[in-house]
Amino acid sequence: MNGRILQTRSTQDHPTEADSGCSQPLPAAVLEGLERFNRGAFFEAHEALELAWRAEPGPVRELYHGILQLAVAWHHVERGSYRGALHALARAGHWLAGFPAACQGLPVDAIRAQVDALHADIVRRGERGLAAVDRGLHQPIRPFDPIRKPPG
Repeated sequence: MNGRILQTRSTQDHPTEADSGCSQPLPAAVLEGLERFNRGAFFEAHEALELAWRAEPGPVRELYHGILQLAVAWHHVERGSYRGALHALARAGHWLAGFPAACQGLPVDAIRAQVDALHADIVRRGERGLAAVDRGLHQPIRPFDPIRKPPG
């Protein structure tokens, strides 16, 4: 394995970018979930993102589900649940795989990188080292103007 956990889905599992909903604006519930995620309110972020995920009928719902699972993983880290964190990260990787680098103005590649970095840090530290996970790996998820390129 190359250190990435995003290997459970292929790009063939997702519709084309034009059909995925990536060109649509972000729903208010996603923006609320991101605001909560960015300030470290992970359980509350999960709640808002779950509303968006359940309300969205199209394929882009999987993106919301992936971000939701990243919030769940951080919540498990805070609660000291090693297995819960790893399980949530695996689900996040599953749902985020196959999306383009940016979707609905979200830096999907940066979100995937956060999933991978957190996973690697948790595995490296092991179950007894969960309290020492690098909190600097929590990076805010900030939407950008989809007409311009994502920052980075």
